[in-house]
Amino acid sequence: MNTSPEILSQYGPRESMDYDVVIVGGGPAGLSAAIRLKQLAAEKGQEVSVCVLEKGSEVGAHILSGAVMDPIGINELIPNWQEKGAPLLTPVSEDRFMFLTETKSFTTPNFLLPDCFKNHGNYIVSLANFTRWLGQEAENLGVEIFPGFAAAEIIYGEAGEVLGVATGNMGIDKEGQVTDNFQLGMELRAKYTLFAEGSRGHLGKQLINKYALDANSDPQSYGIGIKELWEIDPAKHQEGLVIHTAGWPLSSDTYGGSFLYHLENNQVAVGFVVGLSYSNPYLSPFEEFQRYKTHPSIRTFLEGGKRIGYGARALTAGGLNSLPKTIFPGGALIGCDAGFLNGSRIKGSHAAIKTGMLAADAAYEAIQSGRSADELTAYPQAFEASWLHTELKKARNFKPWMAKGLYVGTLMVGIEQKLFGGHVPWTIHNRHADHTCLKPASQCQVIEYPKPDGKITFDRLSSVFISNTNHEENQPAHLTLKDAQVPVQTNLAIFDGPEQRYCPAGVYEFVESANGRQLQINAQNCVHCKTCDIKDPSQNIVWLNPEGGGGPNYSSM
Repeated sequence: MNTSPEILSQYGPRESMDYDVVIVGGGPAGLSAAIRLKQLAAEKGQEVSVCVLEKGSEVGAHILSGAVMDPIGINELIPNWQEKGAPLLTPVSEDRFMFLTETKSFTTPNFLLPDCFKNHGNYIVSLANFTRWLGQEAENLGVEIFPGFAAAEIIYGEAGEVLGVATGNMGIDKEGQVTDNFQLGMELRAKYTLFAEGSRGHLGKQLINKYALDANSDPQSYGIGIKELWEIDPAKHQEGLVIHTAGWPLSSDTYGGSFLYHLENNQVAVGFVVGLSYSNPYLSPFEEFQRYKTHPSIRTFLEGGKRIGYGARALTAGGLNSLPKTIFPGGALIGCDAGFLNGSRIKGSHAAIKTGMLAADAAYEAIQSGRSADELTAYPQAFEASWLHTELKKARNFKPWMAKGLYVGTLMVGIEQKLFGGHVPWTIHNRHADHTCLKPASQCQVIEYPKPDGKITFDRLSSVFISNTNHEENQPAHLTLKDAQVPVQTNLAIFDGPEQRYCPAGVYEFVESANGRQLQINAQNCVHCKTCDIKDPSQNIVWLNPEGGGGPNYSSM
């Protein structure tokens, strides 16, 4: 690391620090890349300077996933992870896949399940806790990790190459004025910058647009995952049990499903995923999740238990067909910032680890060759030759088939995966971005959701409370509108204000004012799920990073 001269910004000169590699995002992909870089340098007796920026208050604070982890990635990155105490504590002991009607459930016999729905050899984990452990491993190798620092701006060179990022300024008030707590952001410059922000990363989105990285890809497809952590009655706990469901409460034409994972210590992770290509603007993913928990086959596990955690996060589910070009001059997209999740397996952490390693290999080789700020072509080449590409290619039709409805999708995925093992000669494409899929409210039926009982089902605000979400109130809005008139004149008039329903944190609500109904944005509630940035039918909402350290503080999600 070298400290460079001060560089002028709109608020005055800011300092610059130089590294070989800067990584934006301290999740599984970013930390795996950092660890791999240090491992390669150690093997050669050389030095490579690496820093990781993490916008959460600590590593793991913003990490939320189901999660069942395939250990194939961590086996490659840290083969002795068990000796090192990695928190993969609960091997999967049983798989159940159920189709739900409103009152009944039908369990698919295991011999009929395709391999993508089987989890033998995998582990039920808290991905937040796993990420904290990974962060410690990275620091032990000499990686510099800066939690609470959000990368707010990409630094470009004269030729349009990426030269690094700048962290956000602290202590700017709502009006953009400097306060007594002002702290100027810092530039972190690098030979290569890896972006590992997770699904719909706000800098990754800018890079995809600037370099037209998605020019040859299908429109990306997203889902929103909503999760609760419960402590349940020990008599009902079955450590290692994995339950997935499809069907009720969603209609057959809406993609989605649930998970219920029995961890250690009488805890279960229960969650619901709704594809953001849904068409009815009256649908509320949060309310569908609450309704799901009332099903007799699910409620029985939760009754007498206590909810101890809540969170929500978008997931990038388009798979191989929607994968953008992952490299550009000066850097690369890794993990869910690019979209490497395998939707058919409901797994992405192993892919995040692998892509972090592959990008690190390419960056290290380039640096040792004296290169900088060019394209890391070895990264996508290595991906295409990897087991991850093989896995994602077999699953490439999963999301497009499921977008055709539960029954057609289930049949065709079953045929492709069970009969052909995913090795089929055809490819099905997604043609529509999620935000284009909403129908006008006049063409749809209102969905009446039951009121929460405070025992099994809950409201948004009590849920956000236990996510430990907090933002400095006197700061510029991080949920911005391109046009302040659009929410009322378009979204409310045509779609009956879907933002008040698709947000799982109560950020958006329409309130009466002297000038009629207006959109009120409660940015303090934001759990950084990015659903608004994805699903807004007008693409008028733009999610920006708030001050570093803001947002949820997940403990074991």
